[in-house]
Amino acid sequence: MALPAPEVMTAAPLAPVRKKRRQLRLFANRKAMIGLGVLGFFCLLAVFGPMVAPYEPGERGPDLLVPPNSDHWFGTTHLGQDLFSQMLDGSRSVLLVGIVAGVVATVLGILVGVTSGYLSGIGSESLSALSNVFLVIPALPLILIITLSLPDTDDMTIALVIGCTSWAWGARVLRAQTLSLRRRDYVEAARATGESTWRIIGFEILPNLTAVIAASFIGTVIFAVLSEITLAFIGVPGVSEWNWGAILFWAQSQQALAQGAWWWFVPPGLAIALLGTGLALLNFGIDEYVNPRLRSSAGTKVHGVRMRVGFTPVLRREAGS
Repeated sequence: MALPAPEVMTAAPLAPVRKKRRQLRLFANRKAMIGLGVLGFFCLLAVFGPMVAPYEPGERGPDLLVPPNSDHWFGTTHLGQDLFSQMLDGSRSVLLVGIVAGVVATVLGILVGVTSGYLSGIGSESLSALSNVFLVIPALPLILIITLSLPDTDDMTIALVIGCTSWAWGARVLRAQTLSLRRRDYVEAARATGESTWRIIGFEILPNLTAVIAASFIGTVIFAVLSEITLAFIGVPGVSEWNWGAILFWAQSQQALAQGAWWWFVPPGLAIALLGTGLALLNFGIDEYVNPRLRSSAGTKVHGVRMRVGFTPVLRREAGS
């Protein structure tokens, strides 16, 4: 009596396959669209705000500490400076530092986390130990020490410092996810066909890490924005003069709350909260788009081929077939 054939896993050649999956599209997701709208609004302010500001941010005027009116939409400071113009000018610094730091930290996190998760041996353990060291070091004090130690600092320097010191958490998460993906059937199939290591990482593993990478980037942008505002609030040199944190610094030093000048600290606080909310909503929308568990159908079978997120389809022959 012939024994049933064992289950065999082979790599099927890449071919166009009709996909009949109902997917949640990114641009149909309300959270993602609201987040993109908020982020786009602040990006427009960062690009065009300083050009359309009605006054010079540091220009003094005769209207001292007046509430919002038709001439000064956000009121004025104790020196008669227009707060609306300061907010527009400071938005460029905030967005620049946040996006640059997010890109730098995300790239470093991908390089360290995915590499240490996929490879094995002394190199993987060394990269893991490096991320652990950066993970336990307090980020903000380290940023403060490095920034004050540099001879010349500006917004770009601060962004690079924040990005180079805030990648560890994203790297640890990416390493854990990569460890769970490197033994999946489609990765093994790609390895069996002789694909190079970097091709497997780039086309089989990274597409499955999109949600984690997006979350890491957005989280780093939020952290970078708050870090820069904190540095400006405590008076670290090199931060742009009209950063939102600098506005809050002057409001606090001149006791705006005690004087009832709510218009001095409420607008920058609301801007920070609105930007963070928009980034968080964008993160939720991206997660719903790329997370298979949130889709109506995680995959489909067509002629025995079950497609994963990776590029290499896997053909399974059932026992006895």
